[in-house]
Amino acid sequence: MKLNVVVLLLLLVSTATCCPPSDRRALLAFRSALQEPYLGIFNSWTGQDCCHNWYGVSCDAVTHRVADINLRGESEDPIFERAHRTGYMTGSISPSICDLTRLSAITIADWKGISGDIPKCITRLSFLRTIDLIGNQISGIIPNDIGRLNRLAVLNVADNRLSGSIPKSLTNLSSLMHLDLRNNQISGVIPTDFGRLTMLSRALLSGNRITGRIPESLTKIYRLADVDLSGNQLYGTIPPSLGRMSVLATLNLDGNKISGEIPQTLMTSSVMNLNLSRNLLEGKIPEGFGPRSYFTVLDLSYNNLKGPIPSSITGASFIGHLDLSHNHLCGKIPVGSPFDHLEAASFMFNDCLCGKPLKACLRN
Repeated sequence: MKLNVVVLLLLLVSTATCCPPSDRRALLAFRSALQEPYLGIFNSWTGQDCCHNWYGVSCDAVTHRVADINLRGESEDPIFERAHRTGYMTGSISPSICDLTRLSAITIADWKGISGDIPKCITRLSFLRTIDLIGNQISGIIPNDIGRLNRLAVLNVADNRLSGSIPKSLTNLSSLMHLDLRNNQISGVIPTDFGRLTMLSRALLSGNRITGRIPESLTKIYRLADVDLSGNQLYGTIPPSLGRMSVLATLNLDGNKISGEIPQTLMTSSVMNLNLSRNLLEGKIPEGFGPRSYFTVLDLSYNNLKGPIPSSITGASFIGHLDLSHNHLCGKIPVGSPFDHLEAASFMFNDCLCGKPLKACLRN
């Protein structure tokens, strides 16, 4: 009798510390929609307890519900080192993933061959903090009601084949800190109320087909440190308020159709990496460089800038890489830092620049 009680208790304890059968079924259905022929990462997905030793699966310590799916095709995990290769996986993300109702993180990244849509039901997973699907061939749209995920801090769907526009509801993501939509086929405009994303620190939207203007509200996001809108079809002028943002360090607007003049505020801002190349900017390079001007990169090439290089630029505390080529600049290149370490390529294809490192200026 006592032995039976002990066995029963052991069974109850074992059952209580296993993942629920419903989570196991959902994981196996998710697995069945994917094909991974080289590494055998799903070989460990056997047995009744998906909380122990199932590759890439983590469970909550208290509820024993599946909390994280972390499957990366590029990793330093021994399984990759033994195979001497990165991962490759085909198939699609099954809607069965939405049956894992306590998921807080979905990372299915850099598998190169996973296609199909992002399951619409993913927006019902109210505990999600991370969606990382970078480096696949996922198509379709970002789910329209993505804004329901009020805990979401990371949304990374870069390097896929997503189309459609940025959902209007995305600006409801009050916890979002990292937004990466790079290198897709996303079109339409950046929502005018983008500034509602008050926790955002990185907005990476480059390499898409986004049109319209840079919304003024974006400049109200206090924590925003990195903005990359390059390689789109943006037009209009650069909001001067971008140069008044407290922690903005990187601003890449290259490869658009932005016109007008360069705001003077950008010359003495917190921005250290400023790329405005390959646009339709005109007018003069603003004066106003000074001790607060610190640039690891300042690229103004391939625009319609005219006039001389401002003499105040020698008062900048640091300029590492400067490119003023392919404009209509004229006059003598200033002497001193940063010009004493720059090569001729930084100044080529202007109208009449002269002086080191180009040819000497003609005497009157």
